Amino acid sequence: MRPVDFKRLARHLLEDEISLDEFVTRLAAPTADLGEVALDLDRARRCGFPEVVFGEGKTVATIEKIFARLHDEGVEAFATRVDEDKADTLASVFPTARYNSLARTLRLPAAETASEATPSADAAFPKVRGRVAVVTAGTTDMPVAEEARETADWTGAEVTLVQDVGVAGPHRLPERLADIRGADAVVVVAGMEGALPSVAGGHLDCPVIAVPTSVGYGANFGGFAALLSMLNSCAANVAVVNIDAGFKGGYLAGLIARQAARGRAS
Repeated sequence: MRPVDFKRLARHLLEDEISLDEFVTRLAAPTADLGEVALDLDRARRCGFPEVVFGEGKTVATIEKIFARLHDEGVEAFATRVDEDKADTLASVFPTARYNSLARTLRLPAAETASEATPSADAAFPKVRGRVAVVTAGTTDMPVAEEARETADWTGAEVTLVQDVGVAGPHRLPERLADIRGADAVVVVAGMEGALPSVAGGHLDCPVIAVPTSVGYGANFGGFAALLSMLNSCAANVAVVNIDAGFKGGYLAGLIARQAARGRAS
């Protein structure tokens, strides 16, 4: 358990908000048994950020139980692939939750102060934020790009979004490079032939996380053409995640940005 989590839990005990038995249970158990879900409460300490909920296929009741427990733990709960019907129901239970209908992400702010509740909070570097840029080839890539942007923002990074700079208009990317340079990691989201990450990588001195999308005509094969193109990139700083995996791109960028911010602070 991180020191900030231990302090929060101890304060709950001192203020009679939890019993001694519950204090001992939470302190000792890295997992919360929620019935059909074994919620990992130790992930932030091990991996840097708390567990994220994959909303697709989960019932509203299941997501509600997970969010309620994460909220009790002082964590900003974050769920991906949540449809609007589920989001509407959950919003009635959690009025402070914020839904992004384009990204299909749902976020429930932590109950406590940002210094203690933000997933990326670090006692050694409390005021340092990493920088992430999310870049899209076209407007049809925006749902995946928004998922990446919401995720990187949830990690605590400062996020810049640059839209519609695909290779069909080669002048557009150079015009926006000033907004992209200086980022600790750049997420490039593209469908069709997936060429943009290679072009962007040739201009940047940071990791470029390529996210292929399923946008494209028949020979795009639902994103496989873009995926293979990105995997074969000649730009040495390009790494690739799965098709339409905006969450994975944003999460990796957030991790990289936080480490870079720690390095600058030290």
